[in-house]
Amino acid sequence: MLTPVLSTINVLKQTTSEAWIEQAIANLDIILLDHSHCERKAAGVALNFMFRYPSNTKMVRELTAIAREELEHFELVNQWLERRNIPLAPLPPPPYGAGLKAAARTNEPERFLDSLLVTGLIEARSHERLGLLAIHCPEPELAKFYKGLMASEARHFGTYWVLAATYFDREIVSQRLDELAIVESELLENLHPEPRIHS
Repeated sequence: MLTPVLSTINVLKQTTSEAWIEQAIANLDIILLDHSHCERKAAGVALNFMFRYPSNTKMVRELTAIAREELEHFELVNQWLERRNIPLAPLPPPPYGAGLKAAARTNEPERFLDSLLVTGLIEARSHERLGLLAIHCPEPELAKFYKGLMASEARHFGTYWVLAATYFDREIVSQRLDELAIVESELLENLHPEPRIHS
């Protein structure tokens, strides 16, 4: 039998470690709960862009669709939580998100660019990790669920990248994406002790 080949988005500087895969598969209930939080946060991020930059018509249109889709995924993951009798509960976040946010510049318009690219990188990593769960999850139905979400994560990365290239020079976008992708990979060098989608 051929081993499934994982599709990854080539902006990522490092692929996910075997240690993360082992940790995630051994803690699927926690991963599902964290996944719920991730989908909710992703919807919130899209909405926050619209509140902060309401005059950017193309962005508002594109991110309205993303926010809607993230909330649909939030509901789907929550259905899995209900099936497994996992209550919705807070989880301490890993340092990943805060680390990426800290790397973003604070003055405009650089803040806008960095926010788009950071969000895109998170989507790219989500695409990779949901793909790994789809390949390695020992529960066929749950593996199928994760495989079904992969394409949307890749599409969301593409949307954030295209928006960045819409509002900024493409060469500047590519250079800054490369810099932030290095930060992103460094944040994942050491496995966080608590299982998370981005740990």
